[in-house]
Amino acid sequence: MHATLAWLATLALVAIGTFAHAQGDAKTLKVVPHSNLAILDPIWTTQYMVRNHGYMIYDTLFGTDEKSQIRPQMVERWTVSPDNRLWTFTLRNGLAFHDDQPVTGEDVIASLERWGKRDTMGQKLFSFIQRMDTPDARTFRIFLREACGIMLEALGKPSSNVPFIMPKRVADTPADRQIEDYTGSGPYVFRKDDWKPGNLVVYTKNAKYIARNEPPSGTAGGKRVFVDRVEWHVGIRDPQTQINALIKGEVDIIERPAFESYGQLRKESGIEIVNQNSLGFQYMARFNHPHPPFNDPKIRQAALAAMTQEPFLRTQVGIKEYYKPCASMLTCGTPYGSATGSEIQSKSNLNKSQELLKAAGYDGTPIVIIKPTDLASIGKLPDVAAQQLRQAGFKVDLQSMDWNTLVSRRAKREAPAQGGWNLFLTAWVSPDIWSPLTNAAINSSCDKAWFGWSCDEQIEKLRDQFAREVDPRIRNTWPNRFRRAPSKLAPMRRWVSTSILLRCAKG
Repeated sequence: MHATLAWLATLALVAIGTFAHAQGDAKTLKVVPHSNLAILDPIWTTQYMVRNHGYMIYDTLFGTDEKSQIRPQMVERWTVSPDNRLWTFTLRNGLAFHDDQPVTGEDVIASLERWGKRDTMGQKLFSFIQRMDTPDARTFRIFLREACGIMLEALGKPSSNVPFIMPKRVADTPADRQIEDYTGSGPYVFRKDDWKPGNLVVYTKNAKYIARNEPPSGTAGGKRVFVDRVEWHVGIRDPQTQINALIKGEVDIIERPAFESYGQLRKESGIEIVNQNSLGFQYMARFNHPHPPFNDPKIRQAALAAMTQEPFLRTQVGIKEYYKPCASMLTCGTPYGSATGSEIQSKSNLNKSQELLKAAGYDGTPIVIIKPTDLASIGKLPDVAAQQLRQAGFKVDLQSMDWNTLVSRRAKREAPAQGGWNLFLTAWVSPDIWSPLTNAAINSSCDKAWFGWSCDEQIEKLRDQFAREVDPRIRNTWPNRFRRAPSKLAPMRRWVSTSILLRCAKG
């Protein structure tokens, strides 16, 4: 799951020696991305295709490097007042949008305000922000009501709902409506006239883009452009057709090949398998909290007990060396990763699930599971969930649709019988879920929460407590507080009851 041009690369296939197609004097990079691009507003949805599109055409104030450190990107320098409540940022010289208009502090403020209405971490940051202003064109200031320790981490977050900077006229679009102007200041320009939905997306080099001097690292450093044109061939969806095109040199990169193709690919001397994120990503099953039967936490617990992780991973991935279970709601292998309180998931079994379901008084309400038909990397997960839930005694209605229809469907708040849903499965790259503030599933702010709309005042108080801590050394010990105090394990259990996570370590 990687952003195009390996800015967030985890796993991809590269045809060695055919990396750029010559078209006259121009160089064209042909990529088969993991899905179709149907939505063009990277703030409106957490969909990774839209995030990748955002990194092509927009820039960010800060980035996250390969060591998970925050580095300046559009920002040249910044200062913080002694009480940590006033942050002053100065933009780099020469920043300009694709229409040649300079990037100003007003553009930044408008962009952050819109982002802060939709992103999980942005919402939390803005709960601390008192106001913002622009003393001059290249400067913007953020005044906080009280100190918090997440400013740079929020502004430099590398994945879903990235705080991309847009022109003020675009960022002034209401947060509940998608933008219609795709002017950015990033290294590529989106060619809307060449866009063929469901078939082709085209970007051309922004010749006026000024890259930073540092070497590229993660989403930070110099974004130097070596090709004149990038084509996303989104219409090639069949896994074997993708592989054949790569072998023949018709495309240069497959972003996310099907796991069953690896045996064939390893035998091809001209193909390189690239994995640049050792933490990999995690699968997630997400409950819809407002609607029966998952509005009952006891029934959510019964479902968790039924969904054993190993069958999901074995069925979807199939290659043992590429996966391992993980019971932590926060990424395993990171400072915040902890399985404390998640015994109902890590020790799941069918008998336990059946007992919990009976005790909860489940009345047979059907579980509507929505399944993508055109996303090979997660397409088998809903089938496993349906089978395990049926074995536990749930009545399941498995409904298939393409991924972009699913993305639109999961945003609907209607009851399942009126076009809504009860459960969907997806995948997250590690940075999206490795802290209580970036993990959308832990956001329990009711109507403002991520799809599924979990609502828990105690969880939000814990997230506020985490955000207020300005000393990173103390924040890194935060999960241990749950280990030392058995009486405080309940909140961690409640986190796990919002979703189920399954680890896929390499791809």
